[in-house]
Amino acid sequence: MPYYRDYGFVMAVGMTPRELMLSAFAKAEDPNSGGRQMPGHFGSKRLRIVTGSSPVTTQVPHAVGIALAAKMQKKEFVTFVTFGEGSSNQGDFHEGCNFAGVHKLPVIIMCENNQYAISVPLHKQISGKVSDRALGYGFPGIRVDGNDALEVYAAVKEARERAIKGEGPTLIEAMMYRLSPHSTSDNDLAYRTKEEVEENWKKDGVARFKNYLIDCGLWDEHRDQDLAAQLNLEIKEATDSADQAPFPKPEDTLLHVYADVEGGA
Repeated sequence: MPYYRDYGFVMAVGMTPRELMLSAFAKAEDPNSGGRQMPGHFGSKRLRIVTGSSPVTTQVPHAVGIALAAKMQKKEFVTFVTFGEGSSNQGDFHEGCNFAGVHKLPVIIMCENNQYAISVPLHKQISGKVSDRALGYGFPGIRVDGNDALEVYAAVKEARERAIKGEGPTLIEAMMYRLSPHSTSDNDLAYRTKEEVEENWKKDGVARFKNYLIDCGLWDEHRDQDLAAQLNLEIKEATDSADQAPFPKPEDTLLHVYADVEGGA
């Protein structure tokens, strides 16, 4: 159950650039919704990504409900849900956490704390840590450096192992920073300084992991340039292909809206 801006996450589990571009262009082949949803509202039966919606945090109760089904059916899988720190103040988050804690459900609840809920800084949203809230619901909550890929991996791996053993949920608060404006219409310098943004660019997790791999002798600048060229080509091909793909037919507007009952209503 990804948060609706989690492009990196859904690509990591198997969505392709072309699929995401089909969504952006609202084309008929869009696997998320057939061209009906806003971009970033992911859904893929093939990849077990449950379709999300625009109201933030609604995915938390969904993840908890599916985890309950897994426990009742004795199926060995764990649900994973992400959301921002701003939406951790919504009722859906608290209701989901309470239910998951009571029933010791196999769910990993990850808050991607980028320190700004649109224009509201963290200190005006929360007087404490999101991860500390887990204590009130009876399960572990941990805060990790969201810009450290290996630290995040270790925390999620441990949380999954706990869930599989029947030890219940884990709340992970991954601390990071929103480097870009909230949207193309957002003047982020109205509520934060250029210096603050520039300072956080130095902590960017992608660059940090790249430097770590180079230091370990597993990567180098030449291979990095080759990879960047390859990815740029892949994105261009995906964009061109999605741009030329057909739009949905006008009559498809009514698909999946009304029940199609044979022999009349």
